[in-house]
Amino acid sequence: MTATKRNKPTIVSHDRWIAARTKLLKKEKEFTRARDDLARMRRALPWERVEKSYAFEGPDGKETLAQLFGGRSQLFVYHFMFAPGDTEGCPICSFWADHYDGAGLHLPQRDVSFVVVSRAPFAAIERFKQRMGWRFKWVSSGNSDFNYDLGVSFTPEQVKRGSVFYNYATTDFAMPDREGASVFYRDPGGTVFHTYSSYARGIDLLNGTYNVLDLVPKGRDEDPDEPVSWVRHHDRY
Repeated sequence: MTATKRNKPTIVSHDRWIAARTKLLKKEKEFTRARDDLARMRRALPWERVEKSYAFEGPDGKETLAQLFGGRSQLFVYHFMFAPGDTEGCPICSFWADHYDGAGLHLPQRDVSFVVVSRAPFAAIERFKQRMGWRFKWVSSGNSDFNYDLGVSFTPEQVKRGSVFYNYATTDFAMPDREGASVFYRDPGGTVFHTYSSYARGIDLLNGTYNVLDLVPKGRDEDPDEPVSWVRHHDRY
């Protein structure tokens, strides 16, 4: 991206730079406090009991949703766009997934299990996972309603109609699968609750690369009409 009138830098002395940076720091601190408040509101949301039984297939064979917790009380699920019949996972979801192995080293210390879920058969998931070099747990929900009930997969009829309920609103951007993240809690008695789900740009914070790009002079430097058109599977850059 070449410099424009909007992003052409103003060159100043060190004292003026410190003054400008200090002024921005005040705004950044306001944002940090607002983000902390939002996190508290998120944790205070009511929960819904998971009444349906879901079956998954993964590296540990057949598992229920409760078993995906791995003995912990909290479960974070990333909904990865990889449908039956696809030869590889979504490049954009792959961009996000490139950040997950690092988090997986620390989340268990805070009583959190992390699992990626897709509708593709487990054999296809495992082949693609090996190609990408990822280590996180990834299971198939292809034989259950899990993706549909969590609002990230849609029936052929819904897609044909061109109207689906995604990100808590009806949209005409109809695809068989969309991205998202969901959180669950398992109480000492074994009951599982759905506590939170987020979709679309609501999962931006999971992408460490974007957080870095937001700090550099060019920012994300994306085409506003096709923001992620530059993204490839990491073995194709």
